[in-house]
Amino acid sequence: MTWGATGKTADGDGGPDGGGWRGWRAAMEAALYGPGGFYRRPEGPAGHFRTSVHASALFAEAVARLLGRVDEALGHPASLDFVDMAAGRGELVTGVLAALPADLAARTRAYAVEIADRPAGLDHRIEWLAECPKGVTGLLFANEWLDNVPVEVAEVDPSGVWRLVLVREDGTERLGEPVSGAAAEWLARWWPGPAEEGLRAEIGLPRDTAWASVVARVERGLAVAVDYAHTADARPPFGTLTGFRKGRETAPVPDGSCDITAHVALDACALPGGRALTQRDALRALGVAGARPPLALATTDPAAYVRALASAGEAAELTAPGGLGDFGWLVQPVGIPDPLGG
Repeated sequence: MTWGATGKTADGDGGPDGGGWRGWRAAMEAALYGPGGFYRRPEGPAGHFRTSVHASALFAEAVARLLGRVDEALGHPASLDFVDMAAGRGELVTGVLAALPADLAARTRAYAVEIADRPAGLDHRIEWLAECPKGVTGLLFANEWLDNVPVEVAEVDPSGVWRLVLVREDGTERLGEPVSGAAAEWLARWWPGPAEEGLRAEIGLPRDTAWASVVARVERGLAVAVDYAHTADARPPFGTLTGFRKGRETAPVPDGSCDITAHVALDACALPGGRALTQRDALRALGVAGARPPLALATTDPAAYVRALASAGEAAELTAPGGLGDFGWLVQPVGIPDPLGG
């Protein structure tokens, strides 16, 4: 499910230690993407947690409208790319193709980027890749990808020093060496605040690098990353590392049995010209609103009223404060104006 984050660590940078101890970055890489890893399991992510894609077809329809705006900004090229990063089992790209007008669908080249095997029965128009294609002209959309790019975790020791957190496969932790080099520079710039004992942080440098790598593959168009996020003025003091298994939050144990995720410092990932906004604002700009249909419709067309009411409920879930609506959208135009009006 990840591309551009190898999980390789140099000696002294969270790599394997005696007794099975290693940094969280290497542990996450193995647990999520190694042989038998969580994202290689047959049930896929949808078997364990629900994203915006699974919540409602309105999400894919909104992304399809965004692709249409990108197409317009590009001058309606003969071939238009749609890249679904961390595609799961292809749910989003399938929904986007289904929602496109026929003329636009005929010009769209659809790519699903995912380490798992291609699902049986997937639309033949979708090309299944292990890495992001180069020379993208169109829309690259990364829904809940960056939160699964493995990162190191750091904690402040009793002396006020940031140290790497080492972990065993059973989830047991201990503190390792002090954070140094580029990781220390990242913490100082992007996770400011007092170094008080017990405070924790996720060092998002690999995510910044991964995002820059895929944006570099967009020749012209738009790249969008969607994730739970936080900003430098409101970093969570104890980090956000957690696990999910069968729809429930659980301890982040790096044994391949659960998803391991942490919220994303999207402000650190942003490249020049990019901007962040909430999913609530992004979807509303794309025509997704949670307004209830007029009650009079229940009298004149009861079936239409029920459909509209269900749609309003789904829209409300996608844009809800305290829930999916609080996701961050990092919008990065490449050679075109911002199609979301920034």
